Amino acid sequence: MITCYLRYEVDPDRLADFEAYGAMWLDLMPRFGGIHHGYFLPSEGESDVALAMFSFPSLAAYEQYRKDAGADPDVQKAVAFAKETRCFIRYERSFFPAIASENGLEEGGRSYRSSHWIVSSRCSSR
Repeated sequence: MITCYLRYEVDPDRLADFEAYGAMWLDLMPRFGGIHHGYFLPSEGESDVALAMFSFPSLAAYEQYRKDAGADPDVQKAVAFAKETRCFIRYERSFFPAIASENGLEEGGRSYRSSHWIVSSRCSSR
């Protein structure tokens, strides 16, 4: 299993728009085989940071989702909404494999003693 961690720099004056954007993705992700763990809005502390996490069984499954999502009209609608509202300024995306205990891990995971890797990218809406 691979989990994608997203860290957004949001516009505090557009949190309602960002929340609407997040709600779109909560509905979209399962369509492509992913598990969405939720969006987390600013509360105390930094008022311009929001987080999200979702998982796929493998990096290959995530890459297939990216290909399939590009042609999906509802995904295109969500992307257009974010561009139109400018509800976030940029985001960073990092990928983390699950770590197993000595008893093992669910199918598709990596062993604790195996090599580890992280893929990270940064994106901007500007």
